[in-house]
Amino acid sequence: MPCPSSCPPGLLALMAPGLALMATFSLSSQAGDRRALPVEKPPGVKGRTLILLDVNTKSPVRIISENFLSLQLDPSIIHDGWLDFLSSRRLVTLARGLAPAFLRFAGKRTDFLQFHNVKNPAKSRGGPGPDYYLKNYEDARSLDKLYNFADCSGLHLIFALNALRRNPNNSWNSSNALSLLKYSASKKYNISWELGNEPNNYRTLIGRSVNGSQLGKDYVQLRSLLQLIRTYSRANLYGPNIGRPRKNVISLLEGFMKVAGSTVDAVTWQHYYIDGRVAKVTDFLKTRLLDTLSDQIRKIQKVVNTYTPGKKIWLEGVGATSAGGMNNLSDSYAAGFLWLNTLGLLASRGIDVVVRHSFLDHGHNHLVDHNFNPLPDYWLSLLYKRLIGPKVLAIHVAGLQRKPRPGRVIRDKLRIYAHCTSYHNHNYVRGSITLYIINLHRSRKKIKLAGTLRDKIVHQYLLQPYGKDGLHSKSVQLNGQPLAMVDDGTLPELKPRPLRAGRTLVIPPLTMSFYVVKNVNALACRYR
Repeated sequence: MPCPSSCPPGLLALMAPGLALMATFSLSSQAGDRRALPVEKPPGVKGRTLILLDVNTKSPVRIISENFLSLQLDPSIIHDGWLDFLSSRRLVTLARGLAPAFLRFAGKRTDFLQFHNVKNPAKSRGGPGPDYYLKNYEDARSLDKLYNFADCSGLHLIFALNALRRNPNNSWNSSNALSLLKYSASKKYNISWELGNEPNNYRTLIGRSVNGSQLGKDYVQLRSLLQLIRTYSRANLYGPNIGRPRKNVISLLEGFMKVAGSTVDAVTWQHYYIDGRVAKVTDFLKTRLLDTLSDQIRKIQKVVNTYTPGKKIWLEGVGATSAGGMNNLSDSYAAGFLWLNTLGLLASRGIDVVVRHSFLDHGHNHLVDHNFNPLPDYWLSLLYKRLIGPKVLAIHVAGLQRKPRPGRVIRDKLRIYAHCTSYHNHNYVRGSITLYIINLHRSRKKIKLAGTLRDKIVHQYLLQPYGKDGLHSKSVQLNGQPLAMVDDGTLPELKPRPLRAGRTLVIPPLTMSFYVVKNVNALACRYR
């Protein structure tokens, strides 16, 4: 099947154990401060706002996947069994901009999908749940469309099979999955696989639960099935894609790991920061909210390392809000603070892949809207892909900051992460370093590059909201220029603003920015 257009071939220093690699500074706010938008006190001595920053260039502290920032498509995008809109040249252009990446086809409706290989699917619409089916119209048209979209976009497809087809003894009924696997193999589709989505919610969905041990057995059964099909005998298998690791979910994960820990190629879970029904723009600026993910990482890593030390861990399904998100909030500039911090925190803690829910959706957590227009988080993701490589670097910081009062913890609103610059970006020689900075303060902050970064030329990529809506804006500007597609087949050039060597970095309030420090010749970044 032809592509809509040409198709390509197809931190921060660890200050103490358990601390994220994240530079944290707080000159004005404390954890106990309940104000929604803390207001800075009038500045005193200018030197108090100056932060000295250096990077350890000798070796990386973490190395993450080349596909670290990946994408998800929710089955809710299926319209009466059709996925024809995935042939859109514009949509392929947008997806290709974020390659290389995984494309996970999964979501709440995963466990109601059924594969039908019949000429008249209208006569066979039985089965569990509403009419959300992946239909095979003689040539498996929808599956073909989905795979062709991924392939032409330079993405690797991960398909989640229905886990709720159960036998009377509650074991997994694999007959429908086998039909899909055989068809995909006949087309020689290169696909990785999963089974189900958020198994901890099955009782809510169908009034019937599946415990961790049984789920593990189901995964072992799926692995055996894959090994029987030559095309997929070495295919990757990921799971169990649990929800937020509360006590009952951790128990499910432990049962799963005992049985199938060695069966999966990566252990996966999901995270949503806010209840989308009650979210406010000020929520996206709260450092305590940004830090909730850190505890979840610790819990997941503890279980995984108990049963399969060193096993890769993925955050596979992350968004600003649950319940589909909220218009003008989770699809606005403000949501980017959570998204960029998520990327930095996960990379610094060694999480191998993060899958963004969703690339395109009918909610408001997506990167691309219903008219295939890129939203702020898309542009943020595009900058990340263009500038950030898989090697995470430790940074060293020094600067004046207020001492915490006894019993109170300073949580900073300035967050800094450092990586080797992407090897795929030919505008920069190997050995360059990219910093990305989140400033949640209501005032600008100044950073002076020191040590190995001193007196180097820096390229600035400053992302700010565009238009009168401020943090609610669905449009962004890069270094003062609004970002928009040139045409359906062309993304805009992301032009940096060169800063003279030795210049102090001035970070505007409530912004996100990237800084490429050129020609550092960092040993950690010279080789792949």
